[in-house]
Amino acid sequence: MTRVTTADIDTLRRRSSYKWRLHPPEILPAFVAEMDFDLATPIQDVFSEAASLGDTGYAWPSPQLAEAFSAFAQRRYGWNVDPAHVSVVPDVMVGVLEMLRLLTHPGDGVVINTPVYPPFFMHIEEARCRVLEAPLALSGSTYGMDFDALERAFKQARVYLLCNPHNPTGCVFTPHDLERVLEFAKRYDITILADEIHAPLVLAECTHVPLLRLGGDAAERTVAFHSASKAWNIPGLKCAQLVTGSRTMRAVVDRLPEAVTFRTGHLGVMASVAAYREGEAWLDDALHVIRDNQRLFARLLESAIPELRYAPPDATYLAWLDCRPLGLTEDPAALFLREGLVALDSGPRYGAPGDGFVRATVATSEALLREIVHRIHSGLRAVAANS
Repeated sequence: MTRVTTADIDTLRRRSSYKWRLHPPEILPAFVAEMDFDLATPIQDVFSEAASLGDTGYAWPSPQLAEAFSAFAQRRYGWNVDPAHVSVVPDVMVGVLEMLRLLTHPGDGVVINTPVYPPFFMHIEEARCRVLEAPLALSGSTYGMDFDALERAFKQARVYLLCNPHNPTGCVFTPHDLERVLEFAKRYDITILADEIHAPLVLAECTHVPLLRLGGDAAERTVAFHSASKAWNIPGLKCAQLVTGSRTMRAVVDRLPEAVTFRTGHLGVMASVAAYREGEAWLDDALHVIRDNQRLFARLLESAIPELRYAPPDATYLAWLDCRPLGLTEDPAALFLREGLVALDSGPRYGAPGDGFVRATVATSEALLREIVHRIHSGLRAVAANS
């Protein structure tokens, strides 16, 4: 019997997070990376104990978090992490921004693989750097690294912001892919910031290889970012881990302002320790549910809207939907919101290769997956009826 449960829609609407408050109640939200699953019991227990103790003060960089993450990384990825090389930051994107401020000068180029997580654009610009797009290659419904595009971008860059597993496409880069990335990084003297926040959400048929596990050149030029926030649905608790593999990169990280640590959430630290130490059974069950949901979502879309393209990805609970064959004359997300009353994320926010796409989340119940597809289909019918 699964340990993962999903609340009904009435209970979900009582949540006060961004997902459930951005739109009015008649809109079904499926646009943001928040799960509809109930919290893992070990995390619930942390909250109960903290409340009973009044333990809601400021965060402290507890060695327990570094030790818990290191043990999890060894079990999950076969990756030996020195706890002394693990630091705490409020979230991955805050860590990325602060590292960009240390590593770059105004006008420096930062490479990203589009379509990609929209805050990458915003944080690169906030660091006063230039966005250099190296779009992923798309073959059918399968994404992969375009090394010609990557090398062209590296020639103009100082930093590479790698997203692996990739958001929104869900592709997982192979060890061979990562070795080629490192070859280019060494050739053009590129520092790599590796956003690996979705690493725990790699599905059974695939394997995530942390970049730092490769050692050598990777350790000398990489800072990796990890967090329990996506895999255990605790992003609002504000806790992520910044990981290095060499004295060289550790010396850079040690220059981070002390204030960064104190922006971390105290409950986030405690919940992350619980997730890494005691939350793997829940995570494994969640991955089974996500994989089943992906397959169901694909079948529902194929039955109701066969022109719409969707291939279940190797990682994440995100669905990247190719609406281009529908021949729509506007952003599909805007159309589905207006005519179908379902909120999906707009593809153009992920860069030019996102035109004609939308992103949805499948970490929900079977009933809500069916309702998402029903509302997309209803929106298309409404457009057809008015044309």
